[in-house]
Amino acid sequence: MRVLLVDDEPDLANALAAALRRHHMLVDVARSLRAAEHAAFDAAYDVILLDRRLPDGDGMALLDLLAHTEPRAAVVMLSAMAGIADRVAGLDRGADDYLAKPFALDELLARMRAVVRRPSARRPRTLQLGRLRFDTDMRHAFVNGTPLALPRRELLALEVLLRNKQCTVLRSALLERVYEEGNDPKSNSLDANLSRLRSRLDGADAGVEIHAIRGVGYLMRETISC
Repeated sequence: MRVLLVDDEPDLANALAAALRRHHMLVDVARSLRAAEHAAFDAAYDVILLDRRLPDGDGMALLDLLAHTEPRAAVVMLSAMAGIADRVAGLDRGADDYLAKPFALDELLARMRAVVRRPSARRPRTLQLGRLRFDTDMRHAFVNGTPLALPRRELLALEVLLRNKQCTVLRSALLERVYEEGNDPKSNSLDANLSRLRSRLDGADAGVEIHAIRGVGYLMRETISC
């Protein structure tokens, strides 16, 4: 899951971003409304966590811009402006959920899972190919029901390949989904991650294979009949 966190409080933003990354999410941080606007249109996010009190305006202004994008990221407002009128205004403006600060991380994670499950998100909860199954809510991979432990970047790459199974995924698309904004990977980092992922899948007898398409990207396909 790729997340845009929009909050100008450095301590809170850094702590929350670190917590989300520990749950295998890819997190970009924007500290102003203007930065959030640029990020939202430069990358495809699954969820945007949006504060209201930003140095250059009310975060709800971003909702008006997102209303015209397709597909639209789910938006969870995170704000100390927690009165009934504030929550109603945010939801009526287009937010998918509104969570008052301070909040418990477990509740936020549950709400994020809920908004990406909604029909408007058009995202399946389970991705499967061969003997491999990926739970998009809990961010876990399984082979024949047995958990397959994967580092965060390999999990992110696996999800992209599974969502586009049997199709070639462009290298640029994989780089966008596996690395945070501003984190320029070394030229061979993606290839190294995919090589390790391939070895783990082969070792677990997952019934899938990852092919490198020279100069284009990667393709995941099934090697067994299920």
